[in-house]
Amino acid sequence: MKKTALITGGASGLGFELALLFAKDDYNLILVDINAEKLEEAKNKIEDSFSIEVKIMAKDLSQINISSEIMYELGNPEIDALVNNAGFGCFGAFHEVDWERQSQMLNLHVLTTTHLTKLVVEGMVERGSGKILNLSSLAAFQPGPLMSLYYATKGYILSFSEAIANELKGTGVTVTALCPGPTKTSFQQVVANDSSENKIAFNMASAEAVAFYGYKSMNQGKEVAIPGGINKILGSLPRFLPRNMATRIVRKIQEKNRED
Repeated sequence: MKKTALITGGASGLGFELALLFAKDDYNLILVDINAEKLEEAKNKIEDSFSIEVKIMAKDLSQINISSEIMYELGNPEIDALVNNAGFGCFGAFHEVDWERQSQMLNLHVLTTTHLTKLVVEGMVERGSGKILNLSSLAAFQPGPLMSLYYATKGYILSFSEAIANELKGTGVTVTALCPGPTKTSFQQVVANDSSENKIAFNMASAEAVAFYGYKSMNQGKEVAIPGGINKILGSLPRFLPRNMATRIVRKIQEKNRED
């Protein structure tokens, strides 16, 4: 029997590139995304190229208890690999950004990621095998003024992933946190049509390269995967700089980015 991978935010960008890699390795796919039209396009492209089954689900992943709804509608299938990829980011001072957008981000990055992992990992442990890839970010390693909740939620995903990766040692289940820097994608507008992308052009990686690195790291059982030598250096800097200095540096980068 073919294995099955469930990928959130799988209609485009990193999610779609990861779906192609799973398909190449003969996984059946379940792609979940808010964009029904893009999902249909992704399904057709993948099934035209690979002899696998692709199920698609158009869901707003920022909704409370959406993970239970997804698993129920799928019939609680055996999931061999889970990719929590869906996410979005927006600029602005915390007190100025609309609360609805902020709460959607919190729900998506924290609650949906955590709950879907919970629902899937129990079966993985029972079967003694499984892989989980959680999309964090280089932003996870320091506070991020003007994108405070984005940085904070990506920090949560990193910490959560590392903790359960440790708990799951010896079970046959691995957890990998992928922490890319700026990546050239069409931004994943999962829950807010007017979300703004971080447009920093320096050190920009392709979605294909980041997806390949993350997929390879997942299969190797790495707990934290930071693609790119420059990003590895940047990810380690906050350990050597005073925390308030790292925060000020990020603030200046964000302000420059907004001006551009």
